[in-house]
This record gives sequence, C-alpha cells and structure tokens, in this order.
Amino acid sequence: MNHDHASAPFFGPRPLPITAFALTNALGRTTDEVLDALFAGRTGLAPCRLPLPFPTFVGEVAGELDAVHPKAFDSRAARILARPLLELSDAIARAIERWGARRVGLVLGTSTGGIAETEAAFEAFSQTGALPTDFDFERQHAFHGLVEFARLNTGIAGPSFALSTACSSSGKVFGSARRLIESGLCDAVLVGGADSLCQTTLRGFGSLQVVSAKRCRPFCADRDGLNIGEGAALLLLEREGECESRLYGVGESADAHHMSHPHPEGLGALAAMRGALAQASLKPEDIDHINAHGTGTRANDLIEGRAIRQLFGSAVPVVSTKAYTGHLLGAGGATEAIFACAAIARGRIPQALDTAPLDPELDLFLPAQARDTHPRAVLSNSFAFGGSNVSLVLGR
Repeated sequence: MNHDHASAPFFGPRPLPITAFALTNALGRTTDEVLDALFAGRTGLAPCRLPLPFPTFVGEVAGELDAVHPKAFDSRAARILARPLLELSDAIARAIERWGARRVGLVLGTSTGGIAETEAAFEAFSQTGALPTDFDFERQHAFHGLVEFARLNTGIAGPSFALSTACSSSGKVFGSARRLIESGLCDAVLVGGADSLCQTTLRGFGSLQVVSAKRCRPFCADRDGLNIGEGAALLLLEREGECESRLYGVGESADAHHMSHPHPEGLGALAAMRGALAQASLKPEDIDHINAHGTGTRANDLIEGRAIRQLFGSAVPVVSTKAYTGHLLGAGGATEAIFACAAIARGRIPQALDTAPLDPELDLFLPAQARDTHPRAVLSNSFAFGGSNVSLVLGR
C-alpha cells in the first residue's frame, strides 16, 4: 500500500483512506451545495421557527424531507440521514462488493436520535390519552433505530453500533472505525452522525443560559452563546483505496471536570489534540489549519482558544464552522471532518464568520476571508459535555 510519503514526508504509519463522503445541513441539501456555501462564506443560520420561550437562530435543513422506508423507521433524523446515504449509495455498494457485506462496519453518532417524534407522540398522548398508532419508540426514537435504518438501506452487515457522547459523538466514531479496521474485524467502516432539531435540545441549552438570540459569533469578543443546528454527515473509511484525504490521527480524552463546563485549564482539549498529533506522527507546526469546536459561548471559546494558542501558537488559521451551520451536536464531528477534507481537496480554508471585534484574550489567527493555502494537514476538534473530547488529524 502506497501512502505517498514522498509528497507528505511528515505523516506517520497506517493512515486510513477516506474514499467517499456526503452531508446535508442548513447550508444545502447536497454535499456540493453545502461546500459551495461554506467556501463562499454564506451562513445557513436563520430565526428558529419552533415555539420557544426565547428567541434564537438555528441551522435548519431546508425544504421538504422525503419519507423513508421502511416506514416504521420514519423520523426527522432518519429523513435527514437518508440524504447522504443516497449520495453514497454507489460508493457503499462498491465497498460491499470489494470487501463483502460482513466486512463493512457502521458506526453512527447522535445525541437526540428521533426525540422529535417522541415529543410529537407525547403531545398527541396529552391531548387524546393515546400514543399515535404509527409511533415506534424502538425504531423512531432509539439511537440504534438510525443504525438499523442505515443497515437496511445499504446492505452493510458488519459490526454496527451507535455512539452518543453528546457533541463529540460523530468525532469519536473515527476512533471506533480505526479500531475495527486495525483489529481485523472490518476492511471498511461507514462513519458519521445525524441529529435533528427538537424542543428538548433547544430548551435544554436554553436552561443553561448559553443560547444566543442572534447568530452565534465564535471567538468574537462580543460572543454571547451558541445556535443549535441539524444535519447528517457520512464518510467511508477503507483499509486501502483511492482518495484525496486520509485519517491520520485520532486523539480522545475524558477529563470529567464538570457535566457542562470544560476544564478551566483546557487539560482535556490539550490531551485530545496532543493524542491526535502523536498518532499521526506530526508536530504542532505541521498543522496548516484548525477547525475549532468554537461554539460561541464565553467559556468554551476562551478555554479552547487558550489551549490552541498554547499548543500551536498564533500563526495557524483557526475557523469555527458553527457560524455557518450552528452546533450540530451528534452530527458535528463528522460534518466538520468533511469540512476539513474539503479544505484539503479544494486547497482552500473558509473564512471565520462574524469574529470582529476579535477577543484580545485569545490571540488567534481567525481569517477574515477564505484563503487559498492548500493545507496538507488539518486538525478538527469536538469537545462535549462531561469532558468527552476528540481531535482528528486529516491530511492529503
């Protein structure tokens, strides 16, 4: 297997080819629409249409979502997931033909599953005293329902499971995929995540007083909170194959400092980033771009920004794409991994939206315009409640 060390001599062993990817979110229905909007600097955030006791912006998937089959699995999350599944149908079929259905695994991250359907079912129950006859908790709400829906629609028959570690869910799937392949259990793994907007999530974050009434402004001096989004993202990792980008390193940590507040010294973030670099056999100066977790809250951005500054200095371009999509929760890690792959493939870094005035405490390089810098290696961070952290290194 040729890892092309001549063009990227700093890369370590066993990089996993990312042979295909697809996603949908507030920026567009298809992968091309999403990436074109990202690199054009267009945000997908808009005022929330759900009935909430507070104003906020969200990243809502636009347009009608087609019903899914089998009908028992029909939920908003499944309908969103169906879009990238359809885009990747040919690539998944080729992987199954090449490796065998039982040698292809599936690992999906989510934080809400199909809870929007449960909210609707409970509303019906409160009015009529009975649940809707077509409500199926195991297939529509439960996290494994999304996994089974994807298996039925792809033919994947290898090890399959869901991960739910809040905002790091679909970042941690890459670590699971690497272990499945390196252990010899799989030759390819479809990874990703899906989440949909719902009252429970929006009101929950509202109760923490971290939701902005405006468009979120990650790393800005005037930031006052986050926006929630929805979407789905999928990537196909294979033992070998033609690709434009590869997974070089995964760093995971669990600082368990607090249920909803990051460690004040960023110890978990630093451990994850250092772990990803170590697995990739890279030094901090080898990273050409960082896709930051960057939620737009006071505490998260300050602590993550200081950790990035401590490890990488102030020269590397840092962008939080949550200013484009909102915080996609269980779908965020995979979505931002695709953004990293796209930056590598297109040779372009997106602009950091709405960061002026810059926070003087951070001293980060937040590019005000998209830049043609042809990054070779990109670090992508996903940090979650409870100190569940993951950093990915993706490269050419």
